[in-house]
Amino acid sequence: SINIDTDEALDFIAETVIKNNNETADQLKLAIKDSYKRLLEPAISNETLQEAKAKADINSIKVFADNLSQLLLASPLGEKRILAIDPGFRTGCKIVCLDEKGDLIYNETIYPHAPQNETAMAMKKIKSMVNAYNIEAISIGNGTASRETEFFIKKIAFDKPVQVFVVSEAGASIYSASKIAREEFGNYDVTVRGAVSIGRRLSDPLAELVKIDPKSIGVGQYQHDVDQTKLKEELDSTVIRCVNSVGININTASKSLLSYVSGIGEKMAENIVAYRSENGAFLDRKQLKKVPRLGEKAYQQAAAFIRIKDGKNPLDNSAVHPEAYPIVEKMAKDLGIKVADLIANKEKIALVNPENYITNEIGILSLQDILKELQKPGLDPRKAAKVFEFDANVKTIKDLRTGMILPGIVNNITAFGCFVDVGIKESGLVHISQLKEGFVSDVNEVVKLHQHVQVKVVEVDEDRKRIQLTMIL
Repeated sequence: SINIDTDEALDFIAETVIKNNNETADQLKLAIKDSYKRLLEPAISNETLQEAKAKADINSIKVFADNLSQLLLASPLGEKRILAIDPGFRTGCKIVCLDEKGDLIYNETIYPHAPQNETAMAMKKIKSMVNAYNIEAISIGNGTASRETEFFIKKIAFDKPVQVFVVSEAGASIYSASKIAREEFGNYDVTVRGAVSIGRRLSDPLAELVKIDPKSIGVGQYQHDVDQTKLKEELDSTVIRCVNSVGININTASKSLLSYVSGIGEKMAENIVAYRSENGAFLDRKQLKKVPRLGEKAYQQAAAFIRIKDGKNPLDNSAVHPEAYPIVEKMAKDLGIKVADLIANKEKIALVNPENYITNEIGILSLQDILKELQKPGLDPRKAAKVFEFDANVKTIKDLRTGMILPGIVNNITAFGCFVDVGIKESGLVHISQLKEGFVSDVNEVVKLHQHVQVKVVEVDEDRKRIQLTMIL
């Protein structure tokens, strides 16, 4: 609520309204007092609160959008064969094996933990699956029994090196019960779908997380209290920016991912997937024009964000727009080489003078962008995924001691600091004042979501399940 000094407000209004101290002054004072109490005071209070709420909403939505962007652009492992585990105690660990494209090839449930404690049998099954399906990496969800499952997996003596990752489960249960999951895996129950999502998040976080309502991913602050329309608009535009900054493989992208490409909506994405199913893989970008209801305008908007690997034209696997193909072809011709030999050839690209290729449609800045793209065509701007290990001696909050220095992963960012996962159920808070020496105005200037950090335990409150951390070591 807003507290206003009533006497001061009445005096101010009286000075403004009452010009003469005559017989009407008393009546005016009564009118001012009445109108202020019934009308002005509630209106001022409401308007002030609404303005403050609007400002707070903008800040909260920005924090949420920044976090979502970092989450979507998290490091992908790439096209690898993955064994994904949705860990659990009593109900067991749900196991799925995925091929390089993320398709499900096998699923099973093992019971390595209490009360069953079928550890030996579970180890034998995991080792057998890794060998049988040529598994290259293991993805473990960070929910219940995550640390126990990680320790269990690392005890297995595999016949070849296998990377082990722990990934966020946030929103996996939402996906597993969604219409999209039912369409993809109609013959499997929700537990299997959830495990598939955990595996695909390691392979390509962006492609998997776009299937989930951003509000269900759980990064941000006060997301249920802010203006929901503005929140949805900002989050949708954030997803579109992320998808377009990375680009998508038209021959492997899901309907959900395609729908976020500029110029392509949900219905058009369905048409593209249907055309791909009927006619096979796209061989060049021009084929997009054959998709029902995909017109010239949509093609012009979408073309540069779509990638075709090993297609007819090597430029189709780059961010160069088809409108600029003739210019690139002329550059190659002037150098006496083929377009394919110009791409990624820094020595030849350095010989190109962009000023010689300026046209009415394409200026010097666009030409510089084209040359920059030719140096690293189709390069994913995201960094490669790295294996991370928590402190093996810390399994619960009871294991924490003041002064301990631990490895951790930033799993949420707010305006007042960041939360760090140190390998237990509870995340610890690093207040904005504890991020580094000196003043910090924006948390994002110091840390990013999923960043690997070193933290020191400052205080542990076991009863309230709260952990205070610092990054000033």
